[in-house]
Amino acid sequence: MVVNDGSGWSSIGWDGWTNLSLVRARLDAGADPNSGTSFHGRPLHKAAERGSPEVVTELTQRVDDVDAEHEGRTALWLAVFNNRSDNARALIVAGANPWRPMMNGWSPGQLSLATPTPDLFTLPDGEASLSATEAAAVAEARRLITALGRFDDDGHSLACVAGITAAEAMRRLEAVPVDDADVEEIMEDPWADLDASLSVIGVTDVPGGCVVFQPCEYAASNPGVVERLSVGTVCYGLFANPKSGNQGAIAHDGAIEEWDTHPGGSVYSEESAEEILATYLYHRQAEAYCFAGAGLRPTDARSINGHADMWLKLPEQDWWS
Repeated sequence: MVVNDGSGWSSIGWDGWTNLSLVRARLDAGADPNSGTSFHGRPLHKAAERGSPEVVTELTQRVDDVDAEHEGRTALWLAVFNNRSDNARALIVAGANPWRPMMNGWSPGQLSLATPTPDLFTLPDGEASLSATEAAAVAEARRLITALGRFDDDGHSLACVAGITAAEAMRRLEAVPVDDADVEEIMEDPWADLDASLSVIGVTDVPGGCVVFQPCEYAASNPGVVERLSVGTVCYGLFANPKSGNQGAIAHDGAIEEWDTHPGGSVYSEESAEEILATYLYHRQAEAYCFAGAGLRPTDARSINGHADMWLKLPEQDWWS
């Protein structure tokens, strides 16, 4: 429960930015409308991302600059990134500029062209529409997310590999087939024998490559696994850590290039234009982000829903653990 003790913006939780009475009371008690939220953020940015249009409107009447930037983006940019068209419209009424340059070419207006509301702003003369490549990425993201469905359970791991078959993945991992009965026993109670659960993976062919998946453990995304799978190609790994959130990895040609990433999570101004778009398209869709990164084009979710083409046991070696 949030208590209005007049102490700036402290103790306002996720839902607090939808509470006009609470926000107005804090402002009237002296809270700074321009700063003071967690991680030195701006209240208007918080409201644009997770609040209500009424709170956004209240803050626009109190701030010094409705287009002030934090971490390379305005409040309007955050409203667009989080698909909050209601908040975006409130900011436009207050004078926010949708075409202000930022985020490596992705102004709020340009980013809006990739959203479900591409007509949110009027495209002015001199502003380009999405390129053919960008439009294709938007269409594929929507198709891919629909094909995979929403994955709400934590604890699983996967590796998406471009250009190789499930049989080749088995060879690279020196894995051997597992009896269906053993797989069924593990699925029924993966915690009964953790060593057995950790060593068993599912492998599935999909258009563009293959997927290695483990329903309840982290082995599919371990360094030794993704490095071996990535020889001569690229591999995107993910462990949906139930304690600390999604942990990603990217390996190329046998070497880890990025480790402990957050697929489909936060976006930063120093990232490439392509990565900013990908992070938007797969925001909070970590599994789909990995499929897309590896260029895989599945038509269904069988590779990650327990219906793998084959189940394998990893060898008793140190490299995969």
